[in-house]
Amino acid sequence: MPLWWKYQPGSFAECRIGNRLRVVLASSLTALLSLQFGVTTAETSTAIAQGQEAPATAPVVDCQPVQTVATSGLTQLVGNLTRTAAWADQPAIGIGSLIEQVGPQLMAYLNASPFPEVNPQARQAKVPVMMYHDILPQKEVFFDVTPEEFEAHLKLIQAKGLTPISMDQLVTHLRTGLPLPEKPILLTFDDGYLGHYTYVYPLLKKYNYPALFSIYTDKLDKRLGRPGVTWEQVREMAADPLVTIASHSVTHRIMPDLSPAEIQMELQQSKQILESALGIPIRYFTYPEGKYNAAVAEAVKEAGYIAALTMNDAEDRLAGQSETLLAIDRIGQSRIAQMVDIAWGGPKLQSWNLGFDFTAPVQKVETVIDNTPFILISGGKPITIHADSRYQVPEILAKSGTGAIAGVDGGFFSLEFLDSNEMLGPVLSRVHGQFYPGRKGEIPLINNRPLVLISENSVRFVPFNNLKHNTLEGIQAELPDVTDAFVGAGFLVENGQPQPPERFGKLFDFNEPRHRAFWGINQQGQPVVGVSVEPIGSVDLGKALAKAGFRDAVMLDSGASTSLAYQGHSLVGYVPRPVPHVVALVPPATELNASCTLVSSR
Repeated sequence: MPLWWKYQPGSFAECRIGNRLRVVLASSLTALLSLQFGVTTAETSTAIAQGQEAPATAPVVDCQPVQTVATSGLTQLVGNLTRTAAWADQPAIGIGSLIEQVGPQLMAYLNASPFPEVNPQARQAKVPVMMYHDILPQKEVFFDVTPEEFEAHLKLIQAKGLTPISMDQLVTHLRTGLPLPEKPILLTFDDGYLGHYTYVYPLLKKYNYPALFSIYTDKLDKRLGRPGVTWEQVREMAADPLVTIASHSVTHRIMPDLSPAEIQMELQQSKQILESALGIPIRYFTYPEGKYNAAVAEAVKEAGYIAALTMNDAEDRLAGQSETLLAIDRIGQSRIAQMVDIAWGGPKLQSWNLGFDFTAPVQKVETVIDNTPFILISGGKPITIHADSRYQVPEILAKSGTGAIAGVDGGFFSLEFLDSNEMLGPVLSRVHGQFYPGRKGEIPLINNRPLVLISENSVRFVPFNNLKHNTLEGIQAELPDVTDAFVGAGFLVENGQPQPPERFGKLFDFNEPRHRAFWGINQQGQPVVGVSVEPIGSVDLGKALAKAGFRDAVMLDSGASTSLAYQGHSLVGYVPRPVPHVVALVPPATELNASCTLVSSR
C-alpha cells in the first residue's frame, strides 16, 4: 500500500503532500512525457493548458460518458493530472481520491511497452481500423463507396453505439493498454481523393466523428490519376481537430521494391512536404498498398514516425493483433457490418482503490457482455443469510429482518433431505451469529475453492484449507472481525483478471453452459451480486465479469439453484430450486434507489 495512504484526510501532512505533488507535476511532466512518447515541450504545455480548469469547490460527479473525439490520450492524462493536483488541497477530496483517480492512468503511461511493441493489455481489446479509398457518386471499382453508402456506415456506427476514435487515441491505447471507449472504431481514408473533401469531410462534421487521411504528395503536386484534394482543402481539413493527416509517401510506389535511398526519400521528403505545407507535425505513415518489410519498418522508425498503418488482403486483423505499432492492421470497409458487432475497447484499468465502499446506493443494471445478458446489482453492505430451511430467495430476504433489498443464492448445500439447511463446508452468518463447521468427510473435497469472509468493513476471498478453516478460530485468523463466512464454488476473477480452467480444480462440469450465480467486489470497492440470464461456462463467465469491472468475483451455487431477487421480486424467468443460503445487500440508511438498463454487446 502506498505510503501516502497512511495520512489522514485533511491533515497537514496530506495538504503538504498535495502541494508537493502539484510542484512535482508542474516541473516533471514535460520530461516524463518526452521520455515516454517523444512529446515536445510545446505539446505538453498545450495539453496542460487544456486541462487546467480546477473547481473552486469539490467537483460534481457526472455519470455521463466522457466525450473524447478531439481529446488525445496525452491531453486527457494531463488534464486529469492537473485537475487532481489542484484538488489535492481540498479536504473534501484529499490525497486518497487523487491517487485513486490518476494513479492507474499515470502508471499505464509510465509502464508503456517498449517502442514499437503492442502492450499486452491492448491485445485483449477488439478495435477495428476501417480502410476506405475513394468516395464518389458512381463506383468505378469494387472498393469504391458512394456518399449514400458511406453515410449508411456512419448511421450503422451510431445505431450500434460505437465511438469513432482518433489515431492519437489508438496509438496511446496500443502503447499503454489504457482502455478506449466501450466500443471503439477508427476510420481511415487513403490517397487524398477529392471525394474525401467533397463528401467524407462534411459527413464527419455532421456526425462529429474523427478520422485519419493518408496523403501521397505527388497526387497534390502533379494531379495524378482520379481527381484529388488541393493543398488549400487539405489545410482546411488539417486545421479541424476531427482530422489527422498521415503521410502516404511521395509517389505511392511499393516500398519493399525500392532501394534504401528511395525508401528514405519517400518517407522523409513526404513528411517534410506535409509538415511545411500544413504547419503540423506528421507522426503517422501509411504503407502504399499495405506493403512493407522489416527494413521498411525500420526506416519508418528512423524517419521519425511513431506508428504506421498496413493491410492484409488474406486476413482481417484487429488493431490489437498487429505485429507492432509500425504495422497496425486495417480491415476493408466492406466488412464494417461484422466489425461493429465485435468492437470492444479493452479491459478496465486495475483500480488503486483497494479498499471497500459499503455506503453506495443499491442499483440494478442489465447488460450484455460477449453476447450473454446479465443482471448485476451493486452497492450497499454485503451480508449472508443462513435460513432455517430452504426457501425462494425473495422469501428469505423478507423473513430475515435485515433490511436487505437484493440477494443471490449462496453456497452449495446438502441435498440429502428436502428441507435441510446444511451447507457444504463451514458457514457463519451474522443473522444468527452461529458458526457451523463442515462435515469432516466432505471438506477435503472442496479445498482451494474460495472461502468468502465478510466483516463490517471488508471482504476477503482466500483458498479454503480444510485443516485451517473449519473452526471459528481458523477463519478469524484470516479476518479477525469476520461476521459471515461460507465456501463458494470457484474463483472467477482475482485482482481484475479472469481465472483459467485450472483454477476450478475438480468442480463438476464447471465449464458446461448453465445459468450462473456469482458475487464479488467491483473496481470501486462495492459489492455486486448477479446472475447470467442465459447459460454460460465458468471460464467465459470470468472473462465477462472482468470486462464488467469486477476486482474479485466468485461463483455461487448455480444451475437449478440460480436465483436473484430485488425489492421483493425474483429476477429470473423460471422457478429456481429453493435454497437455504443467500448473499444479500443491505442499502445504506440514506439510499437513493436507482435502477437503470445499460445494454451493450461485444
